Amino acid sequence: MRVVLGIGNPGSAYERTRHNCGFLVLNELARRHRLAGWSKRWSALVCDWHVSESLGNGRALLVKPQTFVNLSGESAQAVLAFHKLAASEMLVVVDDINLPLGHLRLRPDGSAGGHNGLKDIEARLGKTYPRLRVGIGRPANDQVDHVLGAFTEAEREDLSAMIAKAADCVEGWLRDGVSVACRFNGPSRPPAAPPAAKPPAAAPGTGTIPRTPSADPRT
Repeated sequence: MRVVLGIGNPGSAYERTRHNCGFLVLNELARRHRLAGWSKRWSALVCDWHVSESLGNGRALLVKPQTFVNLSGESAQAVLAFHKLAASEMLVVVDDINLPLGHLRLRPDGSAGGHNGLKDIEARLGKTYPRLRVGIGRPANDQVDHVLGAFTEAEREDLSAMIAKAADCVEGWLRDGVSVACRFNGPSRPPAAPPAAKPPAAAPGTGTIPRTPSADPRT
């Protein structure tokens, strides 16, 4: 068994906020695999996932702590203790202001990076657990207002692409482990193509395009 824990705040008021990207990724996985029956256990909403053969078989738990972000470690610790799992068998999905919107970063371990949810998990379980960071961009002004604010209409397309790719990454982790799933790191959408080059202007008075001299002496 493995655990996928998304960090976020409970309640409809926070449902589409930047701080709830972890919940959004788990919701996408549940939608994609037609999972149902979230139940309240370990101060969290938990959904059992019987993983298909294409993703490595076995059982996984999707976990959305209902303790607010700052106490995310309470549910993480309780789930792992109940199932006698190591922290390395839990993937944490978390928002990250240090990554541009739409970017992903999967790591096998690391620091909290200033995120209070990760700080609480590390205080209880240490640092040796994989985490998938999903970028929400750095705020221009107040950080709290930014993370607790909803995504703008202009950000929705990047958000949708990022959530879908993050769900792909979770599936990759279940199937292949961290080292292979790291291929999902980076932007969720390819950069926009540069504008097409304009053709050279016509020669004055001729209405024709001037011929570019060739470097070939035979022409």
